[in-house]
Amino acid sequence: MTTSDATSLVSIRIITDDLDAMVDFYEQLTGTTAVRPAPVFAEILTPIATLALGSTATVPLFAPGSAEAGANRSTILEFLVDDVDAEYARLAALGMEFVAAPALMPWGNRVFFLRDPDQNLVGVFSPVTTEAIERFAGRYGR
Repeated sequence: MTTSDATSLVSIRIITDDLDAMVDFYEQLTGTTAVRPAPVFAEILTPIATLALGSTATVPLFAPGSAEAGANRSTILEFLVDDVDAEYARLAALGMEFVAAPALMPWGNRVFFLRDPDQNLVGVFSPVTTEAIERFAGRYGR
C-alpha cells in the first residue's frame, strides 16, 4: 500500500436520529438510490466517495457516546456537479429550502448552500474559473 492509498478519504459518516429522513434528503440531492445493507445503516455511493448514514443505534458499535446526532456546526459537506444553477433549479422544484443562492466564491467555485434534516450545512458547487476548473479536472475528470 502506498502512502497515498493509506491516506485516501473514501467515506464520511453522519450519525442521525432519523435515518429515513436523511436517506430521503441525500437521495434527492444526489439523484442516487441509497444502498441499505442494514436497517440502521445506509450509503450514498458517488463516483468519488461514499456518504455513510448511520442511526444513533450504531454508536455503541464504535464506543458509547462517541458520536451525537445533529451536533455538528463545523463541517460543510460539498457535492461537485456539472451545472450548479441547473441543480439549484432542480432542487428548488423539489421544495428544498436553501441557506444561500448560487454565488461565486473567491477560490473560483459557484456554490449554493442548504441544510440536511439534521441541520448539517451542505454545499453544491461547480468550478467556474479557469484555475478552479483546472484544479478539479485532474482529480475528478471534469
